[in-house]
Amino acid sequence: MEQLELLLLQFLRPDNEARKQAEDQIKRLAKDPLIVSALLHHMRTAPSSNVRQLAAVLLRKKVVGHWMKLTPQLHQSVKANLLESITVEHSPPVQRACANVVSVIAKHTVPAGEWPELLPFLFQCSQSSQEDHREVALILFSSLTETIWETLKPHYSTLQAIFIQGLRDPLSQRVRVAALKAVGALVSCLDTEEGVVQFREVVPHILSVSRECLANGNEDVAVLAFEIFDELVESPVPVLGSSITEIVQFALEVCSNKEIEVNIRNQAVQIISWLSKYKPKTLVKYKTVLPILKVICPLLAEVNNREDEDELSMDRAAAEVLDTMAMSLPKRHVFPVVLEFAAESYGSSDPNCREAAVMALGVISEGCYEIMRKKLPDILKVVLQALQDPEQLVRGAASFAIGQFAEHLQPEIVEHYETVLPCIFHVLGDVSPEVQEKAYYALAAFCENLGTEILPYLEPLMIRLLEALENGRQALQETCMSAIGAAAAAAEKAFVPYAPRVLETMKHFMVLTKDEDLAARARATELVGIVAIAVGRDNIQFILHDYIEAAIAGFSLDYSELREYTHGFLSSIAEVLKEGFVQYLPRAVPLALESCNLDDGAAVDFEDSEEEGNTSGGFGGVSSDEDDYNNRGVRNFSVRTGVLDEKAAATQALGAFAVHTKAAFSPYLSQCLDVLKRHAGYFHEDVRLQAMIALKNVLLATQAAFPGADKALSMEAKQVLDTIMVLYLRALNEDEDKETVAQVCSSIIQILQEIQYRDMEPYIGPLVEAILLLLREEAVCQLTGDTDGEEDDEDFEHDEILMDSVTDLLPALAKCMGPVFEPILQKLFDPLMKFSKASRPPGDRTMVVASLAEVAQEIGPAITPYIDKIMPLAVKELSSTEPGNRRNAAFCVGELCKNGGEAALKYYNNILVALNPLFSDNESDDAVRDNAAGAVARMMITQPQAVPLTQVLPVFLSVLPLKEDLGESIAVYNCLCSLLFGQQHTEIVTFIQQIIYIFAKVAASEKESVEVKLLIGQTAKQLWSHYGSQIQAIFDSLPPDVGPALASIISSC
Repeated sequence: MEQLELLLLQFLRPDNEARKQAEDQIKRLAKDPLIVSALLHHMRTAPSSNVRQLAAVLLRKKVVGHWMKLTPQLHQSVKANLLESITVEHSPPVQRACANVVSVIAKHTVPAGEWPELLPFLFQCSQSSQEDHREVALILFSSLTETIWETLKPHYSTLQAIFIQGLRDPLSQRVRVAALKAVGALVSCLDTEEGVVQFREVVPHILSVSRECLANGNEDVAVLAFEIFDELVESPVPVLGSSITEIVQFALEVCSNKEIEVNIRNQAVQIISWLSKYKPKTLVKYKTVLPILKVICPLLAEVNNREDEDELSMDRAAAEVLDTMAMSLPKRHVFPVVLEFAAESYGSSDPNCREAAVMALGVISEGCYEIMRKKLPDILKVVLQALQDPEQLVRGAASFAIGQFAEHLQPEIVEHYETVLPCIFHVLGDVSPEVQEKAYYALAAFCENLGTEILPYLEPLMIRLLEALENGRQALQETCMSAIGAAAAAAEKAFVPYAPRVLETMKHFMVLTKDEDLAARARATELVGIVAIAVGRDNIQFILHDYIEAAIAGFSLDYSELREYTHGFLSSIAEVLKEGFVQYLPRAVPLALESCNLDDGAAVDFEDSEEEGNTSGGFGGVSSDEDDYNNRGVRNFSVRTGVLDEKAAATQALGAFAVHTKAAFSPYLSQCLDVLKRHAGYFHEDVRLQAMIALKNVLLATQAAFPGADKALSMEAKQVLDTIMVLYLRALNEDEDKETVAQVCSSIIQILQEIQYRDMEPYIGPLVEAILLLLREEAVCQLTGDTDGEEDDEDFEHDEILMDSVTDLLPALAKCMGPVFEPILQKLFDPLMKFSKASRPPGDRTMVVASLAEVAQEIGPAITPYIDKIMPLAVKELSSTEPGNRRNAAFCVGELCKNGGEAALKYYNNILVALNPLFSDNESDDAVRDNAAGAVARMMITQPQAVPLTQVLPVFLSVLPLKEDLGESIAVYNCLCSLLFGQQHTEIVTFIQQIIYIFAKVAASEKESVEVKLLIGQTAKQLWSHYGSQIQAIFDSLPPDVGPALASIISSC
């Protein structure tokens, strides 16, 4: 061991060869237990602090492995010398390295009672008059908290007092900083209510030290405070309490102070973001939302580093936190404040303020969509005006906002297409390239949700888009491709005249191979698939082969985004070609599986300095930070999101291939199912979600490949169903992502539509329990972890998509099970009805009404015991200000009357009174009027004696034929036909002329079903047979646009 010090010096030299030689010899010496004494000696006595530090690092790594081989005397000597070294060492890095040695030995000795001197020594040091002693005590407590917490736990109050004393140390900033680090280590150990309450006393002292560090320019130390607050926010126990107000105030002070470095200010903004996401109830409870918004909104107008998207900037950070607040907090706390800010700022002469005003409205549109949809005309007026602002940054923000509105304020935004589209067209020719790009984004987003509304604009739109596509910059070309895809999807068959030129242009992009061109190639590949779906198989199938070959050739290029978009393209082509895609399966499926099996980049690299062959990492460097021990061996963790997107697209592709090629997919079922099982538990929700969809598609393909007898599932299909339901039930109960859980609900609904109850029966019990948990909002995906706040949950909106999917499961189960669903309804009824309270938003109430209406439709008279609880709710909703609520309520009362028997009869008069306004000209929604007609039809069919026909019939007939919701046609026209030949036909005979005219309009309708047309044709024929020449004049008087259609149907019956 004599040459050890020389070897340590040699290892520290910059010469790699010398380092390698020293490392090999030190590793050989380290196998001898005597290395412990030798390293301890050099840690204490070496003249060079670097050597002392390296000796301590190596001692920490080796001492545990040799500890049991050392004599008790040597144990005692090592412990005593370590404590002495810590108190006399003056180099902070060496001191920390020594502390880490103490920590690893303490982990093995203190719990066993073999180092009784340690804690008294540390308590003594913490009270020392020497700065170094106080500092090292806190350093050691910090380390020991993470290694022997259970031993320290009984001393929690004393420890906290020492930490507070350190934070308040009047003489030494080093001690205050060490105390701050020690407090950070303590946070993760808080697991009792008493400890949590006590810890809140520490927060003011943390803030005090942080403010002092910021004032002194020691900003790196202040970052420690934000790291502590990060831990506090994510803690599963309610640590924050009222201290949240102080934390918020500090974060706002920092993020609004332009003198502080932007990275520190960004940390402060992130704290606000995390609080909004994880502690929304606490923010509301302590009334911190308003002061947060008052600071965050103005940051949107701050100008710094806007040109460099990789650089931190406060306006982008503020936009992100505003988005989080809009998504996580009750909208009534967010929207009015942001709207007030926008109104004030838009009137400013400063273009940055005007930009901030419009940007704020765009940013919150996803989270505040329900309120903003109602105020859309006024908001839209401001944003469209901003599109004409003289400053390009304001026009760009307005284009962004329009795009956001188009994505999130559906369907109301589409109603304004005649105003919005011309404004967007105008900005497409903006002098600023940046504004142009945002305008094309807005156009793409807007067109995506248009249908036939796009047709009047299609010609000028395509002229502009094709010109930009063929002559524009690459970034603009890519955005143009998105806009063309949206236009094609909206126009469908009307896009056929434009398809050849678009497809010919895409040929050029789909053969590009330079790295800088591959993003454009990816977009072009995607666009061909969208166009193929839009124009349909007959218009494209004979030219697709070359595009498919070009797309598959792209897999040879090492570009994840191109592979991602190509999987999407192949999914689209499978949808278009159906069985015609089978020829490509032998190539497409392996490519998808290859992407699914890629190393996704969620990589943890391990270092093991104990291995003889590990030379690349040396001894892991000479860092002696506490994290070096806690994360021993872990050097890097990273996620390559491009590969995640590729995996998600490949997973989707497997499902698309299965569902569109059906039985022909059978050779790949087993391999595909194995991948999907793995991806159902994948760490990223995007991949899990696609796996949940694909699993259902694999079941459908299995049914096609292995059909069962007598509509039952085959053995092969049952095995797949069992695998899928196990994964689905696990997801419902355990998945943290709401969108994934919503998709599982939707997939189960589709499965229920395809299989019989006897095959689904084994899973009904656990499925109902999962639904019950979701209705109670107690599933894992619904838990925020915000136990600090005590706000009424009704103040916090649930995820609408999730709960709609959950409540859709009830009628799906009812349809599968029939009347035997009633005991399950009894179990789920009260948890469902809590969403119908008057204090709930309209969307919740109509969700309940719609779900129960469909349940009643499926289980028939079994709904009777629930009539008195459902009917008052449905009748009240008939007068809702929301058209969707009125529509669902009308459908619901009709189904309850149809199936509720005598129990519903007592409500008839109230129902007719409540329905009457829905037939008037004041009702602006045709679908509401159609459902009102459907309700009255069901009432007249079920209890005709309870309906005053002479009063009701004129009103009923005045809204026919149905205009929008043709799902009500069977009920309405069946009622009408029955009345004509029923016991009360004398009361309807006076309306024959009007009825025949209605029949003629139905016969001429392109939208009405054949079933309905046959029904009215047969009835008209009966009328002719019954009345003959008495009604000939009526038929002769029918207008030429409808009369021949009715005559044709009558003759075919």
